[in-house]
Amino acid sequence: MIEALNETDRTEALADLPEWDHDEARDAITRRIVFADFIEAFGFMTQVALIAERMNHHPEWSNVYNRVDVLLTTHDAGGLSARDIDMAQAIDAIVGED
Repeated sequence: MIEALNETDRTEALADLPEWDHDEARDAITRRIVFADFIEAFGFMTQVALIAERMNHHPEWSNVYNRVDVLLTTHDAGGLSARDIDMAQAIDAIVGED
């Protein structure tokens, strides 16, 4: 069973993810990423989709032209878990901010 992060672990994890915001209402993290155009945004989403399948952990996201909004939370845990932190780090690495 996957467990939600406790307050200490959440605080430490978020300190290492400066581009992500904590959504307290959903106990999730969010990030908006802006690309040069739609093709670049879609290419990013394709890369994340492949990682998400391997991790069996899928983001909530939306795309409008060159913008991708990502929300990560673990529904089975009822909030933010280590899986979300791992996914955020993988996303940052794709964007080049690892």
